[in-house]
Amino acid sequence: MTATRLRSRAVERIWGRRDLAGPFAPPADAADLPIGEIWFEDGADARGELLVKYLFTTERLSIQVHPDDGAARARGHPRGKDEAWHVLCAEPGAVIGLGLTREVSSEELRRAALDGSIERLLDWRPVRAGETFYSPAGTVHAIGAGLSLIEIQQNLDLTYRLYDYGRPRELHLDDAVAVAVPRPWSPSFAPRDIAPGRTILAAGGAFVLERWTAGGEVIGEAMIMPIASGGAIGGEALEAGTVWRVDGRTAIAAGDVLAAYQGGEVRAEALTISS
Repeated sequence: MTATRLRSRAVERIWGRRDLAGPFAPPADAADLPIGEIWFEDGADARGELLVKYLFTTERLSIQVHPDDGAARARGHPRGKDEAWHVLCAEPGAVIGLGLTREVSSEELRRAALDGSIERLLDWRPVRAGETFYSPAGTVHAIGAGLSLIEIQQNLDLTYRLYDYGRPRELHLDDAVAVAVPRPWSPSFAPRDIAPGRTILAAGGAFVLERWTAGGEVIGEAMIMPIASGGAIGGEALEAGTVWRVDGRTAIAAGDVLAAYQGGEVRAEALTISS
């Protein structure tokens, strides 16, 4: 068995924060930079199927879309980009734009991106701490300001921007319209408990996302993200703000963690709960 604590890497974003503290406090030479993302990785993760990030927002992200597996592979990429977000903190009025308020044609989506009306076309929904959203590739979306969240995604760094509120960044209108599914979003999975201390948050897409509060044995490969400090994995303490990759049979004394693994089907044996 292996339980590897992944290294973190701060990434500057124009919509990021300058006041991160604790495990995410930037080094002194980067203290004035707006840090928007913390990536968790090590050498083995460069080609791994899943990637975990923490996101911290002070402004809205661009209205964007990601390609699915077929569209990405047609461009020479190994996979597409489904993603999920677990909200850790949400300021009053925080929103996430997810899907459109109505179905439109590709040409109408293009026109809305060009004239700015896409801001009203996007379905901005209030969010609160503890909520989880699964966004399949092709979903038009934007994360709002005032949020701290964990993002779990297929490991592909490819974003097509449709609209960026006039900020001087590159747009990718042709590519975005080509891969977008321009219609409303609705959750494809209702969270459900399958055992005491084990809740399935999302399934049926490119990966399964679970929440564990019970200990036992992890079987197979998974990404483990402690929401709060407490518990242990492979005999090492679990701390909030860390991410672990496990492979094989690994003992876990879970406090409160998210667990993600590749494939859309729930693995009944992913966690064998202690009796």
